[in-house]
Amino acid sequence: MQRTLLRCAESVSNGPLNLQVQSATLLPPIPLYRRLLRAHRRLPKEMRGLGDEYVKAEFRRHRKIDNPVWIIGFLSQWKMYLDNLPVGEGEGAFRGRKLDPTVFEKLSQEQLGQLYELMHAAQDVWKPVEELAQEDDYKKSKS
Repeated sequence: MQRTLLRCAESVSNGPLNLQVQSATLLPPIPLYRRLLRAHRRLPKEMRGLGDEYVKAEFRRHRKIDNPVWIIGFLSQWKMYLDNLPVGEGEGAFRGRKLDPTVFEKLSQEQLGQLYELMHAAQDVWKPVEELAQEDDYKKSKS
């Protein structure tokens, strides 16, 4: 492999954000987007659907950003996410992790709201079928 390809493959999660170093290790937006969607193929169906929609929405939302610091931050965070996705196949390969408290403290009110909505959406995906059926029956009886 060429030296530049090795640098591109390095993880950006190893240290603090240094703009000169990070810009050398980041993937361009379209290849990163494609790799994320390819990596989601290894996830269970429910997680893949949720993840694919979230990735597509976020990349669409940030398409017209022109601030280089925001672009590097956006791409570096998605690269870190890509590096943390499971390598193995199947449902047993996925392992979640807790959000770093320092990152949590830096979130804006809007980001906290989005995280809260994501938490509830993820909980609905992983509910047993019987529980979802009971909720539907309850909603129908209230109507």
